[in-house]
Amino acid sequence: MTWWLVAACAIAAVPAGLRWLRVAQREHYLPGEVSRFSVRWWEGTGVSNRVLYLAAVLGILGSVLLDRWFAFVVPAVAALGPIGLSLRGISSPLAWTSRLRRVAAVSGLLAGGQFVIGGLLDQPWVVALALSLIATIVDLALWILRPYEKHRGDEWVEKAASKLRLVGPDVVAITGSYGKTTTKNYVAHLLGGSRRVVASPASFNNRMGLARAINENLIPGTEVFVAEMGTYGHGEIAELCEWIRPKVAAMVSIGPVHLERFGTTREIALAKSEILDRAEVGVICVDYPELRRIADERRGDLEIIEVSSVDGIHVAGERVMPSPDGVFGANLAVALGVCVALRIPLVDVAGRTADMPGTEHRQSRVTGAGGFTIIDDTFNSNPDGARSALRELADVVAGGRSAVVTPGMVELGERQEIENEDFARLAAAGADHLVVVGRTNREALLRGSANGKASVTVVDSREHAVEWVRENLGPGDAVLYENDLPDHYP
Repeated sequence: MTWWLVAACAIAAVPAGLRWLRVAQREHYLPGEVSRFSVRWWEGTGVSNRVLYLAAVLGILGSVLLDRWFAFVVPAVAALGPIGLSLRGISSPLAWTSRLRRVAAVSGLLAGGQFVIGGLLDQPWVVALALSLIATIVDLALWILRPYEKHRGDEWVEKAASKLRLVGPDVVAITGSYGKTTTKNYVAHLLGGSRRVVASPASFNNRMGLARAINENLIPGTEVFVAEMGTYGHGEIAELCEWIRPKVAAMVSIGPVHLERFGTTREIALAKSEILDRAEVGVICVDYPELRRIADERRGDLEIIEVSSVDGIHVAGERVMPSPDGVFGANLAVALGVCVALRIPLVDVAGRTADMPGTEHRQSRVTGAGGFTIIDDTFNSNPDGARSALRELADVVAGGRSAVVTPGMVELGERQEIENEDFARLAAAGADHLVVVGRTNREALLRGSANGKASVTVVDSREHAVEWVRENLGPGDAVLYENDLPDHYP
């Protein structure tokens, strides 16, 4: 009987493993993330998945306390669920890269070994338990492979570091809880009139992304390299700056993004302040209390240029211009501060502020096929940006209907529910329609919108939300797409 269970679990491990491998890939192969998403899916996606989860637990307990055949419940549950998490995905499809194949192989060996041990011991519960922990097994595989993957990346990092030394550009490094990409684009635009500039593309802001950006894009004659730097933990930016040593380091913003990883905004600020450790000049937006504190703390270590967007654009204590329309003020202030740090007179770049570039999926505006205005803010997941987007929606719509489509904001830790409630309250008070997408923040968004004027519609996916917009909006109307979660989120 036990070996029949081993066979059933081995078969069920294929669809179960594919689901969690996709999550691992989408979460940048970070150990621990698969287990975290497993909890979200089994406990936070409705009665059906909670019932399946309970059935698996009872199956394991039943095989120990009552009858060995109860263990066969577990492969049935693993093959079916969690319901809603697809095998390949649509918005975040599984890609069989060489790295994913390595993770799959190690995960398979770990799970298969556990199955065989359970079979040899003639203990069905051991076999069933191994299958029920398949998400944790994928995380264990990620931990095991982590040193090897870092070693594989060392070759590309060393090549990029060598290229940086050979070309010798001034390096501008930019970090923040949000606004990094927009600020990077602003810096490249302002400097582009007088310097040969290369900026890291899109959101390439980690170790391998920046190595690729340098290896593929940095060419002889480049005078300034602008690098966006992100972090999921302490030490990551410090490691980046060991081989991408910045002349100018800029800190744009601090907020609750990734709060669940760091615990407090103070810890977020400290992790991001590592960007200052090897820099000659720091440009810091002091509109945020944590950044003002860091500016005061680090003033003795390096030259600090404070900037602000409160009541106009301020650089190094001087108001240099009013905040231009259609431009993110704090990001522009930091970009101008970078120019000052590079000893470029602001008068030389002032003319370029009139046509600052937009950043794709960050409050970018287009007209839909139905004649309605679309504000695309799908790459935003922070409270300040979300409130700014609501103000943009109010400015755009004139006499027509307005709608907000959102799955809410994530990775806000203990503040996630209250921030989503507050956002929904503002959205429902100002817009005519609120479309809530998915389950991740559904309850918080519904609570927040309960007393607003907006009609509220709940849909399961982004595709259904787009269908709703096309069917219900027309010329003169406007829709804000606020944030977007790939479909490995519930």
